[in-house]
Amino acid sequence: MGSSASSDALKLLSEGLAEQRNRLVVPLLDRAVVHIKAHEPEKAAALALEALGIDERSGIGWHILAIAQEACGDFTTSLSCYEAALKLLPDNPDVLTNLGRLAFRMGMHAVAEQLFLHVLSRKPNDAEGINNLALAIASQGRQQQAIAMLKDFISRHPTYANLWNSLAGMLAEEGDIENARVFYREALRLSPRLARARYNLGSLLLDTGDPRSALREVESALQRPLAADEKTMMTMTRGLAQLAMGSIAEGWRNYEIRNDINFPECTYFAVKGPRWEPGAPLAGVSLLLVGEQGLGDEVLFANILPDVLESLGPEGRLILAVEPRLATLMSRSFPAVRVETHRTIDAAGRFVRLVPALDAGDTEIGCWSPMASLLGQFRCRVEDFPLKTGYLHPAPERVAHWREALADALSGPKVGLLWKSGVTTRGRSRFFSPFDAWEPVLRTPGVTFVNLQYDDCEAELQLARERYGVEIWNPPGIDLKQDLDDVTALSCALDLVIGFSNATFNLAAAAGAPAWLIAPKGVWTPLGTDRYPWYPQVRLYQTAAYAEWAPVMAKIAADLRVEFGASGSGRAPEDDASDRAGG
Repeated sequence: MGSSASSDALKLLSEGLAEQRNRLVVPLLDRAVVHIKAHEPEKAAALALEALGIDERSGIGWHILAIAQEACGDFTTSLSCYEAALKLLPDNPDVLTNLGRLAFRMGMHAVAEQLFLHVLSRKPNDAEGINNLALAIASQGRQQQAIAMLKDFISRHPTYANLWNSLAGMLAEEGDIENARVFYREALRLSPRLARARYNLGSLLLDTGDPRSALREVESALQRPLAADEKTMMTMTRGLAQLAMGSIAEGWRNYEIRNDINFPECTYFAVKGPRWEPGAPLAGVSLLLVGEQGLGDEVLFANILPDVLESLGPEGRLILAVEPRLATLMSRSFPAVRVETHRTIDAAGRFVRLVPALDAGDTEIGCWSPMASLLGQFRCRVEDFPLKTGYLHPAPERVAHWREALADALSGPKVGLLWKSGVTTRGRSRFFSPFDAWEPVLRTPGVTFVNLQYDDCEAELQLARERYGVEIWNPPGIDLKQDLDDVTALSCALDLVIGFSNATFNLAAAAGAPAWLIAPKGVWTPLGTDRYPWYPQVRLYQTAAYAEWAPVMAKIAADLRVEFGASGSGRAPEDDASDRAGG
């Protein structure tokens, strides 16, 4: 969608200053624009405020202050400033456009759509306006409408590179990878210096399993003048490409950009006290670690907790803030750790994570850190990942309960299935196979399947029943989304868990359950290996090319026959479930 602080936008601002009546404010606002261009928004905001102190009726002064405050990450103040500018410059298309962009960034996509429609009512053939409107429409789930709008405009005006870039992005979200690749290259043919198109091409290459080419494209994009949010996004993708290649230490350094205020998905941690800096000593420290990103990520990153405890030593203390559903499991698994819960709120389009138990201040905490920031301290090489399985410990009596329930209800080997994520956006769902692809696995003779999906999956269960004659058993008396401690116990009572990397798979694998992971070629978590370093017992099945699920499913079906015998009577798993539960 571009940026209010782009060079083109700032050029228009500078030109607008020529119409400023109060000549005292022009030098101040000129300097403010220079500071925005130099990515110094605090200085720009101070100058704009000084100018408004001289002439509070300066619409362009309010506009510049709005841009500066947005660049500072203060969306609420920025919104007020844009509104003040619009009162003084009614129907100004540049103010309307920037206000629409900010609304979009704040998640107010319907509002952004109306603002962009207002711009286009005055400038009907404005390519930037069409682009912004299409993106706002697509973000509300009307992807096909947005694609049709872009195709129609491009058919009449084929020379606007950014429209090709946006169209390519939407097609990629739809899974049309080949056309997306072609359209990104067309955008770059029209505008070789269009950094966002080069970056997006790099992201596509990463998603389709070519991290080296992805890194080359992203590095090239980073050489261009960029808005601060674009630079953070590109730096993050550079880190993911490095991780996918096995350049782990470099990857974690770039991964830290996720905490930059300009990163669009940045989470603010409302935690008092100094933040732990990577590389700082830990011995004797009282450290608060706050879980971050999704629930599955919290479980995955908890891989480092035994190392952190060892580094803190007997004089140190670890306080861990996790998603509330994980608190009981984490407390049992790490009895020496003080476990609290975190909560996340949406504050004007920004996610703020806080630890309610610590709101009043806590003298026990010496410093704090997001959990993943310690990966660069403890997981810089593949060899740094532990060979021991099972750092999470469900209640042994619940494992015994589920073993008995499974034995009473089912015969043969019991295999838990996970086939989709609870997050079902188009961009995410393309990394999961369609349920039909599971047919060869479901038809494995003698194996009984257990549903571990934590969201609505009745349609898939019915499909398996009617089309394949397979009854996937739904465990009774358990909420697969909320009862995570019991879900982990159930997983450990099974002979095997197979699925994609969602929260439940990570819980099962982190508890040491035998597990087979299905992953698309483009994921970074194997860290350049042909295995899954995070969980040593996990067997990795990765597609050879984007969305080529059939060979993987056929391989899993064949391996199931070998694992449990052609008849399904099978061999006993190597580790007894009760041993896994006790760690």
